[in-house]
Amino acid sequence: MADTDRTRLKRVDPGAGDLPSTGRAVGVDPSAAELFALVWEDLCDILGTAATAALLRRAARGAMARCPELGALAIVRAGLEYRYELPADWNDRTSRTPTALRELVDELRALLVELTGSVVVRRLARIPELRERGILFLAQEDEP
Repeated sequence: MADTDRTRLKRVDPGAGDLPSTGRAVGVDPSAAELFALVWEDLCDILGTAATAALLRRAARGAMARCPELGALAIVRAGLEYRYELPADWNDRTSRTPTALRELVDELRALLVELTGSVVVRRLARIPELRERGILFLAQEDEP
């Protein structure tokens, strides 16, 4: 299993050098793994790790019929922490966002709206790296 400390992106001071808050170099498209890490971190900040793990597992199960590659997404508890393993090709740097990640987000969005209303999805919708890659948590007309 990939260690969330190794897999998740480290946040740095945006004013320190040319690295934005994601810790990736300016001008480099984030991998699907980095995009997933942004969602994971933000959800953990809002809901905690246990709820984040449960929601992402449930979203993956819901989307798996459409995207069998989500079977490679594993989220497990290791002691007091949660760790996740992502499909191998999510580490590739490409300008195309994998369909499986989009389907996972679609399922997650529906769960979040059902459980929290628009509060959490509005926060996730503000993450620029996700919007730039077409991962939308809100419809255009719903955006603030």
